[in-house]
Amino acid sequence: MSLRTLSDIKLPVGTDEKTLVELARKKTGGKLGYFAIRKKSLDARDKNNIRFVYTIEFSKEAQTKPVREFPRLPAEKMPNAPVLVVGSGPAGLFCALRLIDHGILPVVVERGGAVEERERIINDFCENKILDTETNIQFGEGGAGTFSDGKLNTQTHSALNREVLETFVRFGAPEEILWLAKPHIGSDNLKRVVKNMREYILAQGGKVLFNTRLDDLKITPSGVKEAVLQGRGGVEILPVSAVVLAVGHSARDTFSMLLSRGVPMRQKDFAVGVRIEHLQSKIGFSQYGEAYKKLPAADYKLVSHASERSAFTFCMCPGGFVMPATSERECVVTNGMSNYARDGVNANSALIAQVTRADLDGDSPLAGVEFQRKLERAAYLAGGKTYAAPVQRLGDFLQDKESSRFGEVMPTCAAGTAFADLRAVLPAPIIGALKNAVIDMDKKLRGFASPDALLTAVETRTSSPLRIERDETLQSVGVKGLFPCGEGAGYAGGITSSATDGLRVAAAVFNAFLG
Repeated sequence: MSLRTLSDIKLPVGTDEKTLVELARKKTGGKLGYFAIRKKSLDARDKNNIRFVYTIEFSKEAQTKPVREFPRLPAEKMPNAPVLVVGSGPAGLFCALRLIDHGILPVVVERGGAVEERERIINDFCENKILDTETNIQFGEGGAGTFSDGKLNTQTHSALNREVLETFVRFGAPEEILWLAKPHIGSDNLKRVVKNMREYILAQGGKVLFNTRLDDLKITPSGVKEAVLQGRGGVEILPVSAVVLAVGHSARDTFSMLLSRGVPMRQKDFAVGVRIEHLQSKIGFSQYGEAYKKLPAADYKLVSHASERSAFTFCMCPGGFVMPATSERECVVTNGMSNYARDGVNANSALIAQVTRADLDGDSPLAGVEFQRKLERAAYLAGGKTYAAPVQRLGDFLQDKESSRFGEVMPTCAAGTAFADLRAVLPAPIIGALKNAVIDMDKKLRGFASPDALLTAVETRTSSPLRIERDETLQSVGVKGLFPCGEGAGYAGGITSSATDGLRVAAAVFNAFLG
């Protein structure tokens, strides 16, 4: 009997999943050689009848998973200089892994430290407010996503999405990400997973250089020829056959260097705002009623068009923490993080509004960077110049008054907080859009506009404010051998889409050498 699939199987909360196996056995007459859950989601439209919904596949015969094989570059086509992958976030790591599949051994350079060193440095910043501009929440092994929630759901429908999930499992992620409708790894697991990826790259003969920043490129009419690398041991000029730019959305100095070298780029839409925190129990009750106590931590995703500027929630972290995410001195930036268990007291999410071209000063591709930086410096000042994040109770925010006390929601930002009027941080049009959005979103998620909800500023690094232009070969327009990649280059918006872009770029590098 061939592989069979059953969809839309609904089980009440608390039902043992062995029920699914018994169902499959009945369909095969008792013999079961293969069984797998392909998808699991939660139907909470009726709070009195919340159910898990499954898709399963099974057969009488055991199934052998086909081994993916990739064409390898012939010896005569092998480049005579390294392929340099700049950045070890999901785009860079997955690109490096696929290059190895093609027989190309990459050199991965990461301006920040390895994940073990990175965790120590971040903890030191939170405790002592000593910022390392090279190793922080934004920079270091695994990229910004390592200190997030590890959410893998995506709006894209790439055929590579499944492969990304399988690769994460291969390197130690929980197997359930293969079937959960909203898969997540958790920051605690991600640290281990990216370390395993690094060790595999090294074991296959690739190189990974930490604390090594790309400072310059030599670009000739025939393409990119050399990379200038700044490491702890000094400057190295490395001949290269190709450079993959997987630098992340916060590599502002790299963007400036590329612009000075004539690499085409342009402004791109982005959004800014705050992190909003609620009690996780209140979010759970609003979503599921009393059943929330038996269910995984509830999440949400909200959009509002109550103003001319659309506003939305982003990177929602159930049971999580607000993280101090600056990479520049005298700036305050926030992000969200949650571990695999998602068992923290608070829920937090970015609450952000669109930035328009009219908000920016001029047409420079870096105008969005300067807009972000202006807000981050204002947040630093509003927080007392100590890297504490400015906070305001939502009730006070709506009434334009500075808070003097916390309510039921206590802050989780590890670098500390300071009461402030957020009008000193965000432009009036953004403030107005967020006010209208909160009231509007409360109609969809009761309690969202709770006066005790806490706003922490400022959320600016939601996505890259620019796009590095590339052509149909995925190379920089007019610069042969330079491959913009991932979120920092403007071609992705999260872990999964960044990873899939890394896979696509690796294939493009292979094809460029193949000729």
